[in-house]
Amino acid sequence: MALLKVTPTRMNLSALKTRLATSTRGHKLLKDKQDELMRRFIETVRHNKTLREEVEEELSKSFKDFLLASALMSPEMLKEAVSMPTQETFVDITKKNVMSVEIPIMEFETKKLTEGGSIYPYGFTETTADLDMAVEKLNRVMSKLLELAQVEKSAQLMADEIEKTRRRVNALEYRTIPDLEETIKFIRQKLDENERANITRLMKVKDIISKEENKPPKIEFEVDELEVKM
Repeated sequence: MALLKVTPTRMNLSALKTRLATSTRGHKLLKDKQDELMRRFIETVRHNKTLREEVEEELSKSFKDFLLASALMSPEMLKEAVSMPTQETFVDITKKNVMSVEIPIMEFETKKLTEGGSIYPYGFTETTADLDMAVEKLNRVMSKLLELAQVEKSAQLMADEIEKTRRRVNALEYRTIPDLEETIKFIRQKLDENERANITRLMKVKDIISKEENKPPKIEFEVDELEVKM
């Protein structure tokens, strides 16, 4: 705790009281925000863990099928089969405000490049069923993969905001509010001390005036010069 550099006057005391009330209210709001962000962050992390396990499992199955297809097909034929896509996919990203955090909302937008627009960019005569299954499973997992990216980014943004909010809460709780309280206490003591000093001076002045008023009047005698000569 440290005293703020302010003049100990009643005007500054009133201003510091207002500032302390504002800081206390702000600390409560930030604390509530931190608690809510932490609750949502924990939910997001749990969802992220479950989703990641599902995505990794489905990707593993797709990669196994692709590995079998690459073992049965020549590299040139496999490369030629997937070199001409029939669909084009875009990611549409919007934002959603959650407790002052801009959370991304991601969605796929698929556009067909050919009349058929199938997910299989090749003919079935020179390819194997393993490649078909790999492409199908990969296409099926893409939506979850995008959701996983969205959830992980949301968790990262929430973690950053929690850290910022925690620092503000700690600054208010352990620095700003104690400094204001200590300064207000000091100014009150100083004003009370000045008030007691003023009362003491007034009492002394009153005592002096009272003594002067109670002093007996001084009597002066005038003697005639002639009587003095006789």
